[in-house]
Amino acid sequence: MGKEAVSKFKSLIPGLGVMVIIAAISYGLNMFVPLLSPMLIAIILGVLARNVGLITNGMEMGTKFSAKTVLRFGVVLLGLKLSLPQIAKLGWGTVGVILITVSCTFLLTLLIGKLMKVPHTTTLLTATGTSICGAAAVAGLSAVTRRRGPRDEDIDDAAATAVASVTVFGTIGLLLFPFLAGVIGLSLAQTGVWIGSAIHEVGQVVAAGGIAGQELSPEKAEQVLNIATVTKLGRVALLAVLVAVVGPFEQRAYERVQVLRELAEHPDEAQPHAPGKHTPKPPVMPLFVAGFLALVIVRSLLDLALGAPVAGSSYALSIHVADRLSTFLLTIAMGAMGAGVNLKTIAQTGLKSLGLGFIAATIAGLASLAAVCVLV
Repeated sequence: MGKEAVSKFKSLIPGLGVMVIIAAISYGLNMFVPLLSPMLIAIILGVLARNVGLITNGMEMGTKFSAKTVLRFGVVLLGLKLSLPQIAKLGWGTVGVILITVSCTFLLTLLIGKLMKVPHTTTLLTATGTSICGAAAVAGLSAVTRRRGPRDEDIDDAAATAVASVTVFGTIGLLLFPFLAGVIGLSLAQTGVWIGSAIHEVGQVVAAGGIAGQELSPEKAEQVLNIATVTKLGRVALLAVLVAVVGPFEQRAYERVQVLRELAEHPDEAQPHAPGKHTPKPPVMPLFVAGFLALVIVRSLLDLALGAPVAGSSYALSIHVADRLSTFLLTIAMGAMGAGVNLKTIAQTGLKSLGLGFIAATIAGLASLAAVCVLV
């Protein structure tokens, strides 16, 4: 058993090593082009590596390990970003804005994607990335998304398309929303909540919050940024709920498709196999989602015992290190997903999928604005 474990570990090294290098390069490029998420850069580099032949057969196991196992560890560590006491301070109005924005964006994107005949996997991941937290949400839900048939897009292709979409339109939002907030005449609290509830990535929200506060006093600028960031983290908290709900639903839908396919291939069989009869049932909650929630609880208890992290303290440093590690692990996973992308598929569905991403971003912006004007 020991030799088998060592042999398996050695087989992971080439592919995992390449993905770590891609992640490191992505961080370096992000320093020069901050508006481009390192996760998006990693996907692009992964796509290039695959399609120019740099990913060899000996790297496949490490690449798959990065896209699945490393991904799950990254999602688990996201839990340390969230503190329930901080989210509770938002007030019921802001919580209502978050719930309205997430539910409207997710459900309407699913509906519109179906009407536009965008592949199911791309529609689902675009809806998740836009409504929750960008690339990290795409990564989290891709772990439980199932390809239902040959006409559906491969999970890696769909993830690459969805991440590109949320990055492009999230970046447009971070430049546009602070300006619109001033034109509309939103208050400081309304501006912060709108930015936090409508823009996709956590990093994009921080950037937008900084832009919105440029013409304000330092105290007011910090207030807008803090409200926007905590509101955004409230959306991130819903990732666990979404994965726990969507995962079993995806599994059941996949099983039904398999049964129908079996009936079509063997129409003379009197009794088809029951869904899931030969397929292990997924857990009610995936283990990595349980880990995510466990770390949310740990962070919340620490905040109650020690208070919110103060800049320069060892507690704040620990949270920062965990946050950086989570992002790095997710960047490794995004590089691996990119390395599984078929460029021909992206070329065939990309334009329509980006159109869906634009519609989803518009829904998020309008739904959150309407809710903010009423509830905040």
